[in-house]
Amino acid sequence: MKTLFFTITFLFFILAPVLVFADQASVVTKENAIREYCKFFAPIKSPVRYNDVLDILSPQGDWFKVKYRSVEGCIHKTAVQQRTVSFTGAKVSGKGAGSVSEGETSLAGKGFNPQVEASYKTKHPEMKYYLVDGIEKYEVPDKDIAQFVTGGGLNQP
Repeated sequence: MKTLFFTITFLFFILAPVLVFADQASVVTKENAIREYCKFFAPIKSPVRYNDVLDILSPQGDWFKVKYRSVEGCIHKTAVQQRTVSFTGAKVSGKGAGSVSEGETSLAGKGFNPQVEASYKTKHPEMKYYLVDGIEKYEVPDKDIAQFVTGGGLNQP
């Protein structure tokens, strides 16, 4: 009986942290994708947007294997802000890259807001901001990038 008590107590202290916390991550880029496998040009299984919350299933090198709604796949670590939360919903800790705070990362993911852009345009009218807007709108399809990588004999990151 004494051995059973100590065994249950030991297992409780070993398993309790696993039962209390789950790893999640928030998307910190404007748009991104859950990919079929952990490569940049792998087929997209689901698009994700800024602030979507993903369940982290496991780390895979520079990637996380994640679950978003019912879709499982990979997302690069730079696209998310990892956080550990308790099942009560209270945030316990953030695990961002380097010394960048979660707030700074979030702001970077959002880009400049219209007020900040207007302020810069007022202070620096000589700058050609329409070129930046044009670059932001320029899209290259994944298949074209994959063809470029393959054709150039490049290794996928």
